[in-house]
Amino acid sequence: MSTGLEKVCQQMADYLNSRGVPAVTAWPMTPRREQEAVVAAVSLRGCKVEPAGLQNYLGERFDGETGRWEERYGRRARIALGLDLYAPEKGDGAALQAAFDALAQALLLGEPEGLAVEEFSCGQTARDGESRRLKRPVEAVCTAWLSAANDAGGGFTDFELRGVAKV
Repeated sequence: MSTGLEKVCQQMADYLNSRGVPAVTAWPMTPRREQEAVVAAVSLRGCKVEPAGLQNYLGERFDGETGRWEERYGRRARIALGLDLYAPEKGDGAALQAAFDALAQALLLGEPEGLAVEEFSCGQTARDGESRRLKRPVEAVCTAWLSAANDAGGGFTDFELRGVAKV
């Protein structure tokens, strides 16, 4: 069964790429080629899951595919994502700053579906000796709902990432 968290990093990377910020997941399953431009490496730094409602009950929803009402259960998750920016070492940092500005714009003026950006911060640019690149640590803390339906047999279907309920 899925927990709904395994796709969060890829979802953030896809969102950033769609907004013109080159992004990859930090530890991909397949080898990737060396980047010559600035890139954001998306990683999961932390996650705190909290209860929501009585026994995590969120209410009922009509499923148009089955034509039946289903009970929804879920939890609120606070997810810390690393969005560290890496740039070629030979540059002066201007490209890194431009990438950070684009990243900030993408997260402050919008957000990936299902993730509400609550906090956004960055550290100082420094030379990363391991990768021989310039690195600026960036972190975004997001809130999401992990939601699952109760099927007819009383078991849960896979959890999925949902947006934050607007009040």
